[in-house]
Amino acid sequence: MTQSPRISYDHGVSTKKLIGETIGGFFDRTVETHRDREALVVRQQNVRWTWGELGRRVDDLAAGLITLGLERGDRVGIWAPNRYEWTLAQFATAKAGLVLVNVNPAYRRAELEYAMNKVECKALILAPALKTSNYLEIASDLVKAGKLPHLRHVVRLGAEKTPGMLNFDDVANAGGNAEKMKLAELGPKLQFDDAINIQFTSGTTGHPKGATLSHHNILNNGYFVGEGLKLTPDDRLCIPVPLYHCFGMVMGNLGCLTHGSTMVYPAEAFDPLATLQAVSEERCTALYGVPTMFIAQLDHPEFAKFDLKSLRTGIMAGSPCPIEVMKKVQSQMNMSEVTIAYGMTETSPVSTQCATDDPVERRVSTVGQVLPHIEIKIVDTEGKAVPRGETGEFCTRGYSVMKGYWNDADKTAEAIDEAGWMHTGDLATMDEQGYVNIVGRLKDMVIRGGENVYPREIEEFLYRHPKIQDVQVIGVPDPRYGEEICAWIKLHQGSTATAEEIREFCKGEIAHYKIPRYIEFVLEFPMTITGKIQKFVMREETIRKLGLKSEETA
Repeated sequence: MTQSPRISYDHGVSTKKLIGETIGGFFDRTVETHRDREALVVRQQNVRWTWGELGRRVDDLAAGLITLGLERGDRVGIWAPNRYEWTLAQFATAKAGLVLVNVNPAYRRAELEYAMNKVECKALILAPALKTSNYLEIASDLVKAGKLPHLRHVVRLGAEKTPGMLNFDDVANAGGNAEKMKLAELGPKLQFDDAINIQFTSGTTGHPKGATLSHHNILNNGYFVGEGLKLTPDDRLCIPVPLYHCFGMVMGNLGCLTHGSTMVYPAEAFDPLATLQAVSEERCTALYGVPTMFIAQLDHPEFAKFDLKSLRTGIMAGSPCPIEVMKKVQSQMNMSEVTIAYGMTETSPVSTQCATDDPVERRVSTVGQVLPHIEIKIVDTEGKAVPRGETGEFCTRGYSVMKGYWNDADKTAEAIDEAGWMHTGDLATMDEQGYVNIVGRLKDMVIRGGENVYPREIEEFLYRHPKIQDVQVIGVPDPRYGEEICAWIKLHQGSTATAEEIREFCKGEIAHYKIPRYIEFVLEFPMTITGKIQKFVMREETIRKLGLKSEETA
């Protein structure tokens, strides 16, 4: 009898059990166990707190949020770069049973308005500004125009006063004994399956979707990612990746929380020099980043000045890693145990990860094996698991799968099937040992510098331009960002426009990384006989016309 080929299915086993606790409960135990050890270092704010100090400040903020009349299940937005207030808000909302809504720091007016209203945020914590975005102005304008009907409180960071807004420090100092008592009573009532976090993922339909994650989802994922790195209380993790993203707040903050390790933020937003300084001066043992971040550090003119001998491990994620970069990170940055991780916001985020001792070839050609307590399979278009080595859609099931998209049952049902499998939209293969390789994307998603960009969202926005009749957006190769955005635009008859005019239309309305770098004005799009646009043909033509190197030849 011939043996049928093994199918592309695997599940992670471990002697370590899932954590059956809320983030608040676990946080209190970490504070108690590691009270005098360093918990948080925020270099640009001169903050250096022990777990005991962090615990006190988190409790103060949680009590302060209760004084605002916020109740269990209410949504609180945070729109800020990497700062200590972000971390306080992450843990304080968890303790108060509030749902933290992560707002991408690159969002502009239209995106903020949509996100706040979609989840009916009652409070918004915001930084005054970041780079060219004036957050205070944007939020004030929307409130004055009556565009944010559910919002009751805007809490600003910094010491300056803004009319109609509260100051973060005042809120953090507002709670008294009554609120502390309320918190103590609330703790045991919270359940680990409660929603705790909403993260917006760019929607292929033009609007972002709010992936809703529970304590159980993200606490466990942070824990098992940290286990994969062999973190201990002696580890110091440098976190230059954004906190609004799972990479920062789950793999970073919760990875440290669950292991009593130290969180180190080098700067508000990624800066290669600040990151190198932080690693060197803080004696960091682990470092996170997307490949472009590691490339920027390795290529920095002052790179050789820094002593990076303290580094041992870390994670490179967000897009495929070129083999030469991986080798340099191991040899020149001393990260012999660097790992690759793969996942998506909807799965809290990590599904697969390389081991710290996997051979380098495995670490660059695959995204590792399935994490403990998670199942994965690769299926064909009919939903049947394919034999090992064949390409299909990557699906995952287990504790890490989100509760659903906030207030969007239809979209949730499209993503999570009746058997509980999350369909990622990524094309993958699995080898005999269970190592997974991501080979492409079902829906033409573009990954630019670690940011997932969905062409449809940009297309929907550009359709608003009065001169544009039709538009198609694709990703084209880019040596710096992995991919860049290119828009093919068909203008209304008799109209003329320049690329600069189109980019100007986008500025301040959509995030900078979504603004097309290349704009091609065309009379028609390549199509199939049935009228389907052939984006792969557009991509090939653009590469040829602009003389770009494709990934294969780069």
